[in-house]
Amino acid sequence: MNDEHHKALKNMVKSFRVSDLQTLLASMGRSKSGLKQDLVGRALRLVQTEYSPELLKNVRQLYESRFPRTSGWLAARRPEGIPVSYSSLSSAPSATSQGVEYLNGISKPMATPAPEVKLVPLPFYQTLETLLPPTELIAQNNETLQDSQCMFELTSSQADQIRNASEIRPRIKSIQVVLRICYTDSIGLQEDQYPPNIAVKVNQTYCHVPGSYPSNKPGVEPRRPCRPVDITPCLHLSTVTNRVTVTWGNFGKHYSVAVYLVRMFTASDLFNQLKLCSVESAERCRERIQDKLRFDPESEIATTGLRVSLICPLVKMRIGVPCRVLTCAHLQCFDAVFFLQMNEKKPTWTCPVCDKPAPFELLTIDGLLSEILKETSEEIEEIEYLTDGSWRPINDDKEKEKERERSDTPDYSMVDMCVPETNGHSPAHSSTSLSGKSGGAASASGGVAGGPPAPPGGVVVDLTLDSSSEEEGGGGGGDSEDTDDSADSPTPKRGRYNYDKDLVTAY
Repeated sequence: MNDEHHKALKNMVKSFRVSDLQTLLASMGRSKSGLKQDLVGRALRLVQTEYSPELLKNVRQLYESRFPRTSGWLAARRPEGIPVSYSSLSSAPSATSQGVEYLNGISKPMATPAPEVKLVPLPFYQTLETLLPPTELIAQNNETLQDSQCMFELTSSQADQIRNASEIRPRIKSIQVVLRICYTDSIGLQEDQYPPNIAVKVNQTYCHVPGSYPSNKPGVEPRRPCRPVDITPCLHLSTVTNRVTVTWGNFGKHYSVAVYLVRMFTASDLFNQLKLCSVESAERCRERIQDKLRFDPESEIATTGLRVSLICPLVKMRIGVPCRVLTCAHLQCFDAVFFLQMNEKKPTWTCPVCDKPAPFELLTIDGLLSEILKETSEEIEEIEYLTDGSWRPINDDKEKEKERERSDTPDYSMVDMCVPETNGHSPAHSSTSLSGKSGGAASASGGVAGGPPAPPGGVVVDLTLDSSSEEEGGGGGGDSEDTDDSADSPTPKRGRYNYDKDLVTAY
């Protein structure tokens, strides 16, 4: 590169804003943190020492989006190897190859890219080239449905990249050209957002737009899982101009459209990245635990341990690779593989534990819990972290709980109430069996009224009496109930649930 070009490139970098500098440095794999003077110095050193066609292209595209010119000027000034990005976002039927639209014989500049709109990076899409920067869809009349057109060309190398790309799934190439649409908003990074009634046509062929979630409310547009639209199958894989027509519903909101050459990743690819680049060591995890359990003099309750489940909250199965978000306060993890697979199908990037944002770049594998999962058996579903950074399984507490449940129920042998003469009385099938003249007269109160004692290991329990009624009735053992049948004898008492008082169950 000669001195003139080198100086021009430096001047472009010096005119950049902080966001432009961060975009440039990130696209070249450099750190984007620091103050503006740090970013400028880093970018200038990049221009000085590591000049490449990719760097030149990125600097020029950022500069042109910062100081837009007409597309004809861009086409005339662009260096070799940089694709032409024409934008004719109007319903005019034709545009010249120089990117200038003619109206009544007088050339006029076309719609220029929206310089401030920046789309959020997507973990499953790595941007390789910007074929059309974010450009606003402009309504041409008062009709509800609008057609907006744009054009772009592929270089020979880009076409070869797409043609020779492997398939990550049947008929899904790893290198794609995708169309993204978002709100025209200069504040922050914009997420993909489809306008109503969207349809995308490329070179006279309609492209598949992800389906919508149906809405039961009348007049409400169905919700769509907004994601990039793969337009690769409809492209001319050559240097021939590709024409894109976006049909959209004009209801007052402003949208911008962009086209990118991307590399597609799968959940398996992201998982491999996570294992290589984002594993928190067991020692660091122990320090985190100790920080959480450190004694706080202002707290009325001292925390001596923190319990963590080994069951993934997503699929209710034992965690395979424990993962969590660096910005989340909890220690609870979820399964990394399931989380990535879920977001590959329907990207939400939300923590399943606390519902806070969980972007891929903030995910980390918990090294300590990984060791614990290897050391514990499948039966262990929960562990407790202690103040010194150690841990213990919670299986003993479960056993104690089960033992306590067993101790709550008296361990007596069951007595079959349907067997005659069991426990000294006949089965009580009707109120006649309550009369005291039969052999079963000594039934429930036999032990108390002086009758034969109950067999060892058996006890008579009256289910109809609660503690208060037992106190009033002298413990439920009086003999007033077992008197001879006569007109003066009271009607047998019935309990709270309409059971005969002497109809008892033995345990």
